[in-house]
Amino acid sequence: MIKRSLCLLLLSATAYAGDPKYPVSAIPADLLKNAHVVTRLEEITVKMHSLKDLRVIEKRVLTILDENGEEHAGFHEFYDKDKDIRDISGVLYDAQGNVVRKLKKSEVTDLSAVGESLMDDSRVKTHDFHHRIYPYTVEYEVETSRSFTAFLPGWLPQPDEGFAVEQSRLSVTVPEDYKLRYRQFNYKGEPVQAVNKGDKTFTWEVRNLAALEPESMTLPIQQRTTAVFTAPSDFSYGSYTGNMNTWNDFGKFILTLNAGRDQLPDKVKAEVHALTDGLKTPEEKIRTLYQYLQKNTRYISIQLGVGGWQTFDAAYVANKGYGDCKALSNYMFSLLKEAGIRSHYTIVRSGDDAPDIIEDFSMNQFNHIILCVPLGKDTTWLECTSQTLPAGYLSDFTCNRAVLLIDETGGKLARTPRYAMQQNQQLRNIKASINPAGDMSGQVQTVYTGLQQDWCHKLVNNLKPEKQLESLKRMFNLPSYDIAKYNYTAKSAAGVVPEMGEVLDITASSYASVSGKRIFVTPNVLNRSGTKLDPEKKRLSPIQLSYPWKDVDTVQLTIPEGYKLESIFQEVKLEEKYGRYSAKATVNGNQITYVRVMEKNDGVFPATEYEKLAKFYNDIYKADRNRIVFVKAE
Repeated sequence: MIKRSLCLLLLSATAYAGDPKYPVSAIPADLLKNAHVVTRLEEITVKMHSLKDLRVIEKRVLTILDENGEEHAGFHEFYDKDKDIRDISGVLYDAQGNVVRKLKKSEVTDLSAVGESLMDDSRVKTHDFHHRIYPYTVEYEVETSRSFTAFLPGWLPQPDEGFAVEQSRLSVTVPEDYKLRYRQFNYKGEPVQAVNKGDKTFTWEVRNLAALEPESMTLPIQQRTTAVFTAPSDFSYGSYTGNMNTWNDFGKFILTLNAGRDQLPDKVKAEVHALTDGLKTPEEKIRTLYQYLQKNTRYISIQLGVGGWQTFDAAYVANKGYGDCKALSNYMFSLLKEAGIRSHYTIVRSGDDAPDIIEDFSMNQFNHIILCVPLGKDTTWLECTSQTLPAGYLSDFTCNRAVLLIDETGGKLARTPRYAMQQNQQLRNIKASINPAGDMSGQVQTVYTGLQQDWCHKLVNNLKPEKQLESLKRMFNLPSYDIAKYNYTAKSAAGVVPEMGEVLDITASSYASVSGKRIFVTPNVLNRSGTKLDPEKKRLSPIQLSYPWKDVDTVQLTIPEGYKLESIFQEVKLEEKYGRYSAKATVNGNQITYVRVMEKNDGVFPATEYEKLAKFYNDIYKADRNRIVFVKAE
């Protein structure tokens, strides 16, 4: 009897081991091309039981082909008092599809998701099998329940380049009389709809999506592949309910959340009047109160429940001296209101490289708050979390994008300023000398304006001096150099883009190449383009060039005595719709004068322009490395 039971057990184990799932060999060959990860199966199932009950089950089976796909191998799920993680399961498979091991509940890490937030009830559960024998497959299934419906899951089957997909599906079920809103991109046809027992279900599905090839200067990933955004009509958030059918409706909900939260303490009211009653213009009052805000408050993230959208009141900020973007913007709103100046709480998607929102689809696409102050034909925009930016300047964090402006009637779309080429300049003058060994030493004086000074502003205001120097010593494309001394001077005025002056004392060993009787000098010292493109590569997606800018470099180099000019490159002039470039060098005795001008335009261009764009940038790359040759005089 014991022998028979042992035999059956062995047979069962053999059958289990011999019944592999998701073997890598089953992946179609065309899905392996350019791929680091293959989604074998993805199923996102969403069911709205009511405005206060949303259930989501997410199942993903991913084959990790190499270390470049490793970042996608684990999972993390955020939760708080309004979102509960009901169940988590996971399985690790080897390349043949055999089970290596299963996830144990004790292996899931549960962490606070507070980060640098002062108050936040958000937590995160994470797990990673930490398997490094490629290829391998991970399967995770996570079930969550939420007591709010202000956010509905979206669908992006290919979240990154190098991501192939065998099968992916999104299914959303809502009450039959509920209006589910959606916007889809790069999806053929409409979702399959089914009605069953008072519910209706929308299903989107894709199969066999080849991996996107890595391409530079591209549109955001959600514009290059299949994506579906879903949004509520009526919804709940905390104890509040609202409607999101239009931007105006969304704005009305924000108004309701923040109603009555603009009351200042009497002491602060008195300070506002003491600061502004004697000032003549609104611009002066705005600048003065903005400086008051910067001096008396600091940014701290606060995310508690509905506080993810609802601001802390102005009195709280006045008493504590801190707040998040919502609270500080509301506080500035309250200060201006007390001074008789109207302003608007404004919702924005922030980030240096953040994609613009979908303007014709009202949903929460934002992560930050700023303030808009209309002044007749002009408008002042205020970044209320910064203690260093001048009044009226937004930086690349929030400029040139659609925002939701909240006024007394609700919400409406507006656009933050776009800084033009003439506002984003780098004007550099270099005076240096080269010794007989080819070493260079000299001084660099640069003026940065607008978006070109943003990095410089962060360097000066966010880093300690020793870290500033470390950063500067990694900045330039020189084999070996040192910075003996540096200095920065900021200049700004209300309504004018800021300016930063920089002075560097720099040395570079073996800058010029000395060979026998000759010395080879590249007169473009610090601004050589690093962009080199393959004109033969087939371009698939449109080309996106970011903000416009202009660089002007003027270089004066003194070479050792006793040399005469042997050869010099001809002046280079290039002009395309992407920008303009010129570079010219002249020699007078042992003095080289070099002037380089580069103007880069912004915009989106069709993929068919890639070959011409590649030639333009490659010609610049080559021209930036042109050399002048001197030979010893006999």
